[in-house]
Amino acid sequence: MDLDPRQYENVAINDNDIHSIVLSYLIHNCYKESVESFITSTGTKQPADYLEDMDKRKRIFHFALEGNALKAIELTEQLAQDILEKNKDLQFDLLSLHFVELVCSRKCTEALEFAQTKLGPFGKEPKYMEKLEDFMALLAYKEPEKSPMFHLLSLEYRQQVADSLNRAILAHLNLPRYTAMERLIQQTTVVRQCLSQEASKDGPPPFSLRDFLKS
Repeated sequence: MDLDPRQYENVAINDNDIHSIVLSYLIHNCYKESVESFITSTGTKQPADYLEDMDKRKRIFHFALEGNALKAIELTEQLAQDILEKNKDLQFDLLSLHFVELVCSRKCTEALEFAQTKLGPFGKEPKYMEKLEDFMALLAYKEPEKSPMFHLLSLEYRQQVADSLNRAILAHLNLPRYTAMERLIQQTTVVRQCLSQEASKDGPPPFSLRDFLKS
C-alpha cells in the first residue's frame, strides 16, 4: 500500500531529532572526524568519553575487517573484558578469521595446528560442526579461493564478523546495538508491510523499501 506523499510531506520534523539520527549513525560506524565536524556545526552535545571508546572500537573493527583477528581479540578483551567468553558464537567467528588468514597465506600446517587447539573444542557442540567442517575443508584445496567455501575468504564474511563484534561491544558499553537510522527504517518497513497486507489482493504490490528509496 503506497501512501500519497501529500499525507506526510507537511509533517514537521524537529531538527534535533534529525541531528540525533545522523550522529547515531556516525558514532556507531566510528566516523570520528565526521562526528567532530557534525557536533561543531550543529551544536549537538555528547558525553565527553564517547570519543575514546570510538577510537578503540574503530581499531578493533578495522583489525577484524583486515583479517587480523588475534589483534582484534586482544583489543576487545582490553576494552570489554569477558565479552568473548560470554559470546561463544562471536569468539568462534573471530578465531575462524585467523584460521582463514593462515589458509590464505598457505600456512597449512600452522592452520591445522590452530584449528586443533583453538577451533577443535567448539566441535563438541553440534551447532558449530557444519561451519567447522566447511573451514577445515579449505585445507583440501590447493587454491581455496576457488573452492565451494570461497565465501569464507571474502571481504563480505569479514565485514559480517566485524559488524557483529562492533554491535557486541556497543551493547557491552550500554549503547544501542543498531543505529537510530536502522531502527527507524526497520520499524517503518514493518508498518508499511502491515499496511500492504491489509490491502485487497487486487491492490498495489507489497511494500518494497528498495523501490521506495528509488522513488
